[in-house]
Amino acid sequence: MGCGRDDDFKRGCHHDSCICEVVRAIKRIQGVRDNDDCDDCITDCFISPLGGLVSPSRGRINTRVFMLLTDDGDPFKAMFKRSRRRRDRRDIRDSRDGEQGKERHCDRDSCFSVFFRVQNVFDNCCATLQVLEPRDENGRRVDILKNGKIDFDKLCDVEEFEATDSCITVDLKCFCGVQCIKDVHIDCDRDD
Repeated sequence: MGCGRDDDFKRGCHHDSCICEVVRAIKRIQGVRDNDDCDDCITDCFISPLGGLVSPSRGRINTRVFMLLTDDGDPFKAMFKRSRRRRDRRDIRDSRDGEQGKERHCDRDSCFSVFFRVQNVFDNCCATLQVLEPRDENGRRVDILKNGKIDFDKLCDVEEFEATDSCITVDLKCFCGVQCIKDVHIDCDRDD
């Protein structure tokens, strides 16, 4: 995906980016917890405080998970490298229970995700985003790719998210949509 400004203008994307403002708002909301804003849209990115989006976890919440959409409406994906974190006990148990073929993708050194946490917004609409690993309701990894393309059915299986050690810096003016998914607690502690 190119970020050429002339191409962006022809496609309908403009220099003033609402995506940039939304991601800036998400960053601010991740830092503030005591605003009593209300809204009817339960996945509106501007709902404040964190925890305002429908979320099963009622404890500590420190992240508004979101997706970025390209000009053709597809989710933007980024590669992440599996961290050196200790393998989740559920993954170990699943491989012992003979589901190794089902979880075969867990052994790859890298995977893709469409889910992000904003780390920083700077220089007129650039952002550093942490890539979040998608997980199902049981905490098992979800491989969202099928034959190199995003499998939209698999996206529906994603219920939880795990921090990765991978970040990507993007020009927010290159995107035409942002969709907030869920407010969650992301455990950033490492088990090295």
